[in-house]
Amino acid sequence: MTPSLELINRLEESEAVSELMKCCGSSRWAALVAEARPFQDEESMLHSATAAWKKTEPEDWLEAFSHHPRIGERKAAKSQTEQERGWSQQEQSNAVKQAEDSLNKLSDLNRQYENRFGYIFIVCATGKTAEEMLALLKSRLLNDPESELKIAAEEQRKIMELRLRKLVSS
Repeated sequence: MTPSLELINRLEESEAVSELMKCCGSSRWAALVAEARPFQDEESMLHSATAAWKKTEPEDWLEAFSHHPRIGERKAAKSQTEQERGWSQQEQSNAVKQAEDSLNKLSDLNRQYENRFGYIFIVCATGKTAEEMLALLKSRLLNDPESELKIAAEEQRKIMELRLRKLVSS
């Protein structure tokens, strides 16, 4: 068991929820995961986190989405901790390195997406270039709202898993 996982297991429930919220901004999800402690190892934590995510509802997903900045931006709608900002910047680093033109297109399509669906475009950006995310954004704009919400929720789950791994290894 990693030292960070041991620490998460020992935290008071409210402190554990606070730490878990850095990985996924759904308060219901964070409470469910905190209740599932103690974790034997990283895999049991990830299993519990995924099981908790499956128990969440669309309003929980929307809460989680609001804790992310728009792709190519630095600031989320809800305040983020320094650690969350760092993770977002790291996850989007390939996109930010791309040409200004691609970032402008991303910004325009982000607005279209938000107008169409009512929430920001969520994608697990790790390792993706601005051009790849632009293509994903264009294709996902064609989805019906119900399908897109489920796709966005799955992307949030992927982000949550990556961040949980970072949390216990930090």
